[in-house]
Order: sequence, then structure tokens, then C-alpha cells
Amino acid sequence: MRHVIRRIFGRPDDALPALWLWCAAALAGMWVMASGAFAATAEERPIELRQGTVTTTVDGRTATAPLVLPYHWDRRHPGRPGLAIFDLPFALEAEPRAPWGIFIPRAGNVLEVWLNGTLLQAHGDLARGNGPDHAKAPIYVPVPGVLLRAGANRLQIRIRADGDRGAGLSRLTIGPAAVVRGELYERAHAWRFVGSVLLAAFGLVVGGISMALWFTQAEMDAAGQPRRDGVYLWAALAEFAWALRVADGVIAEPPLAWPLWGVLMAACTAVWIASAIMFCLHFVGWNAEARLRWLRWVAAGVVAGSIVASALAFYREQPAWFTAWLALEIGCVALMVCAFTIAMVRRPSAERLLLAFGALATVGLGLRDWQVLRLGENYGETAWVRYSTVFLGLALLMIVLRRFHAASTEARGWVVSLAERVAQRERELASTFAALEQVARDQARTQERERILRDMHDSVGSRISSAIRQLQSEQASSGELMRTLSESLDQLKLSIDSIHLPPGDVGALLAALRYRMEPRLAAAGIAFEWAVDELPILKSLDVQAMRQLQFLLFEAISNVMQHAHAKTLRIEARKVAATVQVRVIDDGRGFDAETVPRALAQRSAAIGARLGVESRPGRTVVQFALG
Repeated sequence: MRHVIRRIFGRPDDALPALWLWCAAALAGMWVMASGAFAATAEERPIELRQGTVTTTVDGRTATAPLVLPYHWDRRHPGRPGLAIFDLPFALEAEPRAPWGIFIPRAGNVLEVWLNGTLLQAHGDLARGNGPDHAKAPIYVPVPGVLLRAGANRLQIRIRADGDRGAGLSRLTIGPAAVVRGELYERAHAWRFVGSVLLAAFGLVVGGISMALWFTQAEMDAAGQPRRDGVYLWAALAEFAWALRVADGVIAEPPLAWPLWGVLMAACTAVWIASAIMFCLHFVGWNAEARLRWLRWVAAGVVAGSIVASALAFYREQPAWFTAWLALEIGCVALMVCAFTIAMVRRPSAERLLLAFGALATVGLGLRDWQVLRLGENYGETAWVRYSTVFLGLALLMIVLRRFHAASTEARGWVVSLAERVAQRERELASTFAALEQVARDQARTQERERILRDMHDSVGSRISSAIRQLQSEQASSGELMRTLSESLDQLKLSIDSIHLPPGDVGALLAALRYRMEPRLAAAGIAFEWAVDELPILKSLDVQAMRQLQFLLFEAISNVMQHAHAKTLRIEARKVAATVQVRVIDDGRGFDAETVPRALAQRSAAIGARLGVESRPGRTVVQFALG
């Protein structure tokens, strides 16, 4: 040790004085640091203001009295409006270097904040009553550093109070902004203002879901009328009413003047209670029991009584009416909640237990709020029942969603069953349709056979009969007989060709006719000319119409071969606008165009073709316009 001292301080005889000097310097530094830290701590410590004086003006009378905060206006001046000036002195050892602020948990209804004779903030107009209500949300007032001075300072709060509207002044805090705003104000603002916004939004969401389900989930009764589940409706009404009531906590300037706005808020609370009662009635199945229908009148009485009692209390400035009514209302609701809880516990489930817990918690906290807010002297308390209703809202949401899930599952079962029945019907219809198609095909074949036989009888048969008569008469030449038999053979071939003709294909019909008739024309010494364009399919020509058109053209060509003594026969076909024109032209001796062959006229009319005949020696034109 002596070596260490000698190394630091020199000789041992000089060590002791030097050591004392070092210790003294260290103690002085520590004292300075401690003094600075204490001063900083003292400077940064917020000050809670509780005492001062208050000057009130009620009904034209002004009085000044000592003050100990909180000051509850409704307890000191029940139902009466008025003005109050709170003088709150405080002292500072030194001027603060950091920014300061004032935190006011609750004050109002309208107020002004003064510091050392300077107005810092104004919330509302002190000259106008029954307007805004700024006591609903906490207030933070920044303080300019130049206004604070070492020694005595005076903070003054001026308020205008409306009767039975929760006016007054709570204990307030002044101090460094980092503490006052960052800790006290932000926490209170989140708890009261932001909490009210979230609760209102939650209520609107649950109410919107319930109302949407009430509109969409409808069943048809025996009379064919839609029947909806009342659980959804009463849940929606309860949540909408409570959302509006909770939202009042963030509406500093309501759209209606006080006390009308107060009556409306009391009605919202009553509608919420009545709707919750009706919800429970439907949920436990009591709404269908005739002996319990009187409970509906209890729910209606809650709404009517709240409106009447709040109107008497607020308009007549007698708050005892509303306080007494709330006590009666809480008692009745407590009895009903107990009855509902017993009914729900007997058949427990998750949503039933949650609903019972939420209802009991709401009644308990409602009783606490009634005692604290309507009877207690402590100003600045917040209603707790708004937070317990979250459990009730969750129970409503769970019940609504489970009801919807059960209904959806049942509906899906119906859909599956209906799909199976529809599939079975479709299979039966497919089988029936297949049988009908087979019958139709059989009928078509039978009709085709009958048509062919009829055509053979009308055309081939008649020409063979004509040939037989020519033989029997022994007057016909062999050439005439041969021509008759050839026409009979051509008719038979054309009848066979008609079986394979596609409906509406006039071009294919003309090609088949050319194939059959061109050899006979050549044998008869008649030159054949072909001028047929590409033709569209005519949907108006079915199988029967195609057959008629085939006979029509055959008839026209046969007339040329038998009677015209022509040297050239020309067939033309082309599309003109929406029609197809077919022309048979020869250079024979012609005939009287006024006398159209009856067979041509009848067959043209049968297929809806427009027949045109033009004839003179050397040129005869038979034209068909097909649409």
C-alpha cells in the first residue's frame, strides 16, 4: 500500500495532505452532481393542484368559498345551471427550462383556462349554455415557458355548467410536458376517447352483421310469407342503440341542444336495454310462450319510462326523477337477468355462458355507475358499464354467427338434397327424352317410307299406269311408250336421291337433278347448259319442301322435253338479295304464258316460292324465287 501511495503522491510524509485534498474534491463534485440532479428532479416533478377558491354564480347569486378538488357541480347545485371560477395557486422554485403542460381529466361543460392572467385555451362559449359539452374527453393545455415564473403562480379555470349534465372540475396536474402529456394525458385519452370510438365501431359492426342476417335469412311460412328470426333484429337494434350511446363520449358538440340531447341519449340506453331483453326472450324461447308475453310490456315500459323520467329531470331541473328511475330500472333488469341466467345455465353452452356473464357483469357495473355517477361526490369518474358491454356484444355476435352457421348448414343440406332430387329428375327426363327421340326417329322413318311410297304412287305409279294404258290401246308408238317408261324410271331415281338431300341445300338438289336428267336430254338431242352459282343454305326449306322443289324442277324439264321441241335447255341459279332464283330456259316453240301448268302452280305455292313464267317462240323462262 505504501508503494502505491508513494507512486501516486510521492513521499509518505506528503501523501496524507494530498489524499485529503483528493477526497475533498471528490465529495464536492458529488455534492454538485447531487444538487443538480435534485434540482432537475424537483423541476421535472409534476404538481397536482387540489386546493384553492371557487366563485360560483347560480340564479344571479355569487358566492366565494374555499375549494378542495374535485368539484362536482351536480352535487353542489342539483339541476341548476351556472358559472364557476376556480383559482388554483401554486409556487415554483425556479423558472422551468423544459416545456410544461396542464392535464385536466374532466372539466366543463364549457371552460376557459387562464395562467397568470393570460388565456391559454377556450373550449366553448361561456356566454351560451346548453351547447357543447367538453367534459366528455380529457384536455391537455400546453404552457408557454414565458408565462411560468419562479415563486407564486395562479391557474384559473372558468366553467359554465348545464343542469344535470355532469359539469364540474376534477383534480388537475401541471408539469413537464413529457410527463403530463406523454403519460397522464395520452393514457386517459386512449382509455376514454379512443376506447369510446372502438366500442362504437364494434357495436356498429355487430349491429350491421345482425341486421344483414335479419334481412337475408328469411324462411317462408305456410302462407308463403317471409318469416325472419327475431334474434337477429333485436341484436342489431341493441348494438346500434348502444353504439350511438357510446359515441356520445366523443361528440363534444351534439347536433341537438341540451336537454333534448340528454333525453335522446337516455332513450338510446333504454332501447339498448329493451332490445337486449327481447333478444334474451327469443334466445331462451320465451317469446313463444303466451304466459310470458307480459315481459314485452316490461321492455316497452323501460323505453317509455326512461324518456319520461329524463325529460322531467332535465327540463324541470329535478335530477332526482332520473336517479330514482334508474334505480328502479336497474332493479327490474337485475331480476330479469337472474331469471335469464338460470334458464341459460340449465342448458349451458359457450354462447349461453358468455351471454349470462356479460349480462351479470353489465348489471353489476351498471349498479356501480349509478352509485358513483348519480350519488357519489367524486367528480371525474368514468362509466364502466360501457366496457362490460363488450362481453355482451361478443355473446350477441357469437350467437348470431352460430345461428347463421346452423341455418347455413341446414340450407346446404337442403341444397344437397335438392341437387340429388334434381339429378334424379334429370336422369328420368333424359331417359324419357331418349325414349321420345327413339319414337320420333321411328315416326320419321315411317313418315319417310310413307312419303316415298306416296311419291312412287303419284309419279312413278301414274306413269307406269299410263304406259300400261298405252299398251292396251295399241295406238301408242314404241317411242312414246319408251319415253313414258323412261320418265317413270327418272322419277324413281329422283325419289331415291331425295332421301339423301340435306335440307335447304338447293345447289346439291340441282346437281343431283343434272346428274339424272343430262343423259336423257342428250339422248333427246337437246343441248344442256349449266349456269349455277354457289348458293347459300335456305333454312326455310325442310325435307318435304326440298322434295316438292325437286318435283317442281322435274316437271318443268319434262314439259320442255315433251312439248317444247327445243334444241337447248339452260338451268340458271343465283343469289339475289335474300332469295335464291332458279330459272329453267329453253328455245322451243313456247306456249300461252297466261295459262300456267297447274302442277307448277300448286307445287310452287306448297313451298312458298314465287313462280314467274315468260314464254314466246324461241324463248321460254320458268323462274322460281325461293326465300
